[in-house]
Amino acid sequence: MFKRLSMLWMLVRGDARRLWWALRHPDAPGWLKLGTVGLVVYLVSPVDLIPDMMPLLGVVDDIVIIPAAIRWMLSRLPASIRVDLDKRERSGRAGA
Repeated sequence: MFKRLSMLWMLVRGDARRLWWALRHPDAPGWLKLGTVGLVVYLVSPVDLIPDMMPLLGVVDDIVIIPAAIRWMLSRLPASIRVDLDKRERSGRAGA
């Protein structure tokens, strides 16, 4: 389980950070919170589209579905939240 989570974190590190910031935004829509809870439940749930028992293919569904769902949710955010996220990301890079 830890190996799966660390591999996913490497793939979606930037998008996951943006999703976290979007969730903490005061104007975050309710569907974003529900969608994020759904992704977490899917990730830790033993029920998958492709069972994890199958070598390599069992992890591929998580590696494809989770990043795609995060990107899709981020692309559906209201423009004002996306602008705030871009500003925050730029200020974070400048400080690094």
